[in-house]
Amino acid sequence: MKGVEQGLKVLIVDDEVIIRTGLSTVIDWESCGFSVLRPAASGEEALNRITEEQPDIIFTDIRMTGMSGLELAREVMNEHPDTEMIVISGFDEFVYAQQAMREGVSEYLLKTSRPDEILQAAVRAKSRIEQRRQGDEAGRIQEREVNRHFLRRILTTDSHLDEQTVSELGDRYPELSITPGQHLLQVWIISLRHNSIGEEKSSVHEELYPILGEKLTRRLPYGCEWIEWNHGILLVIRIEAIREGSIRLECELRELEEELNCTTFAACGQAATDVSELRTALETARDTSAYGWLLGYKGYVRYVDIRERKGMRSVCTMDEEKELAAWLRAEDSLVLKRGITELLSRLRQDPEVTPSSVQAYLQTLIVAGHRWLERAVQSIGRTYEPPNGLKLDLTQLTQSPENVLLEHFESIIARHTELVSGMSPVQRAVSYIHEHLGQGLSLQQVARHVHMNSNYFSELFKRETGMNYIEFVTEAKMQKAMTLLRETPAKISEVANEVGYEDLKYFNRLFKKFTGLTPSDYRAKAEI
Repeated sequence: MKGVEQGLKVLIVDDEVIIRTGLSTVIDWESCGFSVLRPAASGEEALNRITEEQPDIIFTDIRMTGMSGLELAREVMNEHPDTEMIVISGFDEFVYAQQAMREGVSEYLLKTSRPDEILQAAVRAKSRIEQRRQGDEAGRIQEREVNRHFLRRILTTDSHLDEQTVSELGDRYPELSITPGQHLLQVWIISLRHNSIGEEKSSVHEELYPILGEKLTRRLPYGCEWIEWNHGILLVIRIEAIREGSIRLECELRELEEELNCTTFAACGQAATDVSELRTALETARDTSAYGWLLGYKGYVRYVDIRERKGMRSVCTMDEEKELAAWLRAEDSLVLKRGITELLSRLRQDPEVTPSSVQAYLQTLIVAGHRWLERAVQSIGRTYEPPNGLKLDLTQLTQSPENVLLEHFESIIARHTELVSGMSPVQRAVSYIHEHLGQGLSLQQVARHVHMNSNYFSELFKRETGMNYIEFVTEAKMQKAMTLLRETPAKISEVANEVGYEDLKYFNRLFKKFTGLTPSDYRAKAEI
């Protein structure tokens, strides 16, 4: 669409040089937003130039050598019906005016008209053009919205794409019609993130997505349509089967990143060889888009790049639980943030990692945090029941795991602080012992931790717990070993090391004395 704000172009057609020169130079066209093209000396010349120069308003004489002004008007209206035709004639006859109007002429002026009268005629023509273009644009906007609603519906509903639906898609989007063996359809899901200094990575303002969609549809040389899609845009592109059309898309996205001061993340699904495969293309684009966090929400990834990934392990290890316990015990936000950042960085480096496997793994890590809290408060004689079924936003856990983990673990630390407030020195010592069962703590070390004389601490400890220090620590170690044997697949030697025994035979003998069963028998009985 030609923009009205760029200045409407006026073409003057007259076979008399004095008339056409006078009309083009005497009248102050620019003052009202017009630009005057080089005048035409005949109707034939005007017709030859109209397609290239695209005048918005044509002033023409009626009687000219060769083609008349009325014949010119008829030809122009047939080929360029949006052009405003104004006749300036030396004949003040009603019959001429009647005939001119039948040929689509907007106004009929006399050559005796004053310059301001001619200019006002042009201004009225300009107003009609603006109204028509505004109406046309409103119609186009409405049609685009209806078409996009149709495209969204066929992409997201489960109903079969029958012949009528496929035919309607072709009617609405002829640029997406494909010839088997010659074309493919790609579905891309594209999101943007701010590059602004000091601003956290977050979704950009929603109004940027239509700008991105419109710019891409104008710049890409092949068939293309877009719809808004979950804080981003979904792009359907027709490409030639023998070419990699996405390379051009990536080039355009890089340029638009600079224009919009944003970083783009674009995910492409499996190419569709037929319209009926569009939904598969969308589903695989969704699967690929889920890799946004793993790839730092930048760059371009195709389904073929990730479809063979098998996923990482879905359960955190004992060492990782110990690492998590250290973060929680520290009760320091910086320690917690640093630990989470380092852990997630390791996950991203796994070549087999997938969004679903990360999600499963992180869920077990959060459960491990609640288990730590349960054990910590039980060790001082208090109770805590982990939530029955974690209420997690799994989408957020996949898209922004840093925030989700930080929120959950900070709440666990806060709950721990609340539950252990007002603890006695012995209770603090008991909590400390349970957190360091694998380190072989001496009574003197624990006494120093609670700032007490070791002899007095020993007496106070036995008085409050009913056991001396060695008896208490041994029982705590055995209780933890029993839990590990029941709840983890760790080897018996690993369980022994976990509770501070390097000598496996000694551990086995001590465990049997405490439980009446060997570690192997205990585990076998627990599994029944």
